[in-house]
Amino acid sequence: MTVMKQLEVQIMGQSYLLGCPEGGEQRMLEAVEKVDYAMCKIRDAGKVKARDRIAVLAALNLAFDVAERSVTSAPAAARLASADLTARNVSGHGAAADPRLTAVLQKLDRALGNDGRLI
Repeated sequence: MTVMKQLEVQIMGQSYLLGCPEGGEQRMLEAVEKVDYAMCKIRDAGKVKARDRIAVLAALNLAFDVAERSVTSAPAAARLASADLTARNVSGHGAAADPRLTAVLQKLDRALGNDGRLI
């Protein structure tokens, strides 16, 4: 049986109580820091307001970064630059936007509809 420890964390100013395996606290806190940074970056860009859309875009950014790591050994800065899905790229105006990512984001926008809710 795995022993779970609870951590109280803040993401975009909101408190969450998370469970993590004993000994995994540091990795969990690093993950929380990455998610918080990604979400705040998108929020601060100013064009996306809905928390759920911000969370989805941050998740896409982080997943894309993980996928890129498995494909290439490029420096982290280059991977992050290629996976940048900030509001500039979300609106379709980012010059460096990957067409595949733009297509995924357009599908996401259609699925979310006008209210920006997943459900």
